[in-house]
Amino acid sequence: LTRNQTLVLSALERAGAPLSAYTILDQLREEGFRAPPQVYRALDKLVEMGAVHRLESINAFVACRHPDCEGHETAAFAICETCGQVRELNDAHLAHHLRDLAGKDGFVVRKSTVELRGTCATCQAAA
Repeated sequence: LTRNQTLVLSALERAGAPLSAYTILDQLREEGFRAPPQVYRALDKLVEMGAVHRLESINAFVACRHPDCEGHETAAFAICETCGQVRELNDAHLAHHLRDLAGKDGFVVRKSTVELRGTCATCQAAA
């Protein structure tokens, strides 16, 4: 990893929640980050490597919590709309089902990301 990639990945690993690129930029200004393209280039490479995931629905990034994730065809995330907690879920059956479902229409899945939005167990218990 380059220095910038290492710094961005470390910021995401320390975070208790998903971070936007601009939040990462703000956290890394003291490390010499001055412009969004520095963060986006690092994020793009980290996503490509499977070390980081982009959560489209909230326009944020999380560090991968599973080893060898770059080999996984499907990543799924449970996103709590109350506290913002994100939990990464991996299930080979889900990947197989999505591949079969898409294949019925002649579509070949290369990669997929599933985002589930709702309320985590902690927030449900507190309600």
